[in-house]
Amino acid sequence: MAFSRSVKRPIECLLKQHSYSSWAYGYHGHQLPEVRDKSYRSLFCHGDFQGSYGVPILVRRFSVEVSASEQMNLIKQLRERTSAPIKAVKSALVDCKWDIEAAQKDLRKRGIVLASKNALRTATEGLLALVQDEKKAVVIELNCETDFVARNEIFRYLDMKISLDHPKFNGVTTVKSAITEVSAMVGENVKLRRGWALSRSSHGVVSSYLHTSPQPGLGRIAGVLTLEAEDPNVALDALQRVGSPLAMHIVASKPLFLSKDLVPSEALENERDILKTQAANSGKPQAAIEKMVEGRLKKYFEDVVFLEQKFVMNDNINIKSVLNDLSKEVGSSVKIGNFFRMEVGGAQRSEPSTSPETAAQAA
Repeated sequence: MAFSRSVKRPIECLLKQHSYSSWAYGYHGHQLPEVRDKSYRSLFCHGDFQGSYGVPILVRRFSVEVSASEQMNLIKQLRERTSAPIKAVKSALVDCKWDIEAAQKDLRKRGIVLASKNALRTATEGLLALVQDEKKAVVIELNCETDFVARNEIFRYLDMKISLDHPKFNGVTTVKSAITEVSAMVGENVKLRRGWALSRSSHGVVSSYLHTSPQPGLGRIAGVLTLEAEDPNVALDALQRVGSPLAMHIVASKPLFLSKDLVPSEALENERDILKTQAANSGKPQAAIEKMVEGRLKKYFEDVVFLEQKFVMNDNINIKSVLNDLSKEVGSSVKIGNFFRMEVGGAQRSEPSTSPETAAQAA
């Protein structure tokens, strides 16, 4: 049964009034997909696209170019490459006439805009990535906004490898571009916040420990130190055996300085002033106050100085005693060359220590 001209004309007028119609009805009332291209609207209004009954048939621009199965395959491929939302993938492919390379480039451009907007938001979650060998350890911190994204496979891959060869990356050539791309994929602000490196200066080992580690090489808190022996012939197995629990101690006890003589005089005087005020409020004689201050200063050193802290694995001894026992075992003086502690979202030092004996603290 053919439609009458009186029925056909309102449909044509409707097409003339709107740039596209979300849905239209054609042969036997079948629902047809939307038309987004204005050029096709003009074709419909002039009757160039007609059904067998003379009724305008609304078709997508791509239907005459790419089959439905090919469209689905291209959408799937682009989703796998970019992890972009399916609506964005489909839109990019349509706009680029189903050229997957052009659509991928278009998504990257959109991603850069998205990432720039994300960059305005606070990123305090994330993970640390640690890589080390016999001589050096390096830790970086990659931040995101939520713990959910920190568990994302692509985020972890980038943090662990700082690598650009993941199959979902678009062939970018810099770490900055890769971070921008991951930010667009996950929809959050992602940033490389900081990095820290530590090398041994003489015969010894580099030891490390990662706390809250979802997989090897990744964690939320890192403790790293170097153990160095005076005798270059000392076997390193014993040093490594002791170094690992000492790295764990760093994570748990948060030392700020390696030894008492490395505590800055300003920090020491500030602490002394605070303790004097506290002791004075007790109402005790001056002599007693001085003893109270010295006693509390000793406790302060035990809290913040690595060598003075009680060992977390055995609180009957301090770290200095652990090193003395190790030195006796290997037959040579062993010392902690340097150390640092880093925690996701923790305070950041403005610059590394210039003294090889000073602890690098990034908690």
